[in-house]
Amino acid sequence: MEQLMMVLIGILVSVATYLILSRNMIRVIIGTAVLSHAVNLLIMAVGGLKKGNVPLIGHEEEPFTDALPQALILTAIVISFATTALLLVLAYRTYKTSGSDDFKELRGMPDE
Repeated sequence: MEQLMMVLIGILVSVATYLILSRNMIRVIIGTAVLSHAVNLLIMAVGGLKKGNVPLIGHEEEPFTDALPQALILTAIVISFATTALLLVLAYRTYKTSGSDDFKELRGMPDE
């Protein structure tokens, strides 16, 4: 299962890299969102699947699950949602003021 996750993470990172290198502002924003999803999957895959009891004091000596990867992923999801929302608002405002979402046009370079 971990090998399949690593292949999926590689595909997501390559798609995100392609989108981030685009000239279109919306594609760059979608690329950063896809890259954050890939990082979340990577954290989950590195954390591994562990079966066990909850880590509470007073329970018997049994193997327990580690809650740190889930907490990191939850924090990363919240941060990526806020970042994506901010970037979308900035892109909308840029499009509204300049009438374009192409980076070359925003820099003042003519299309060739």
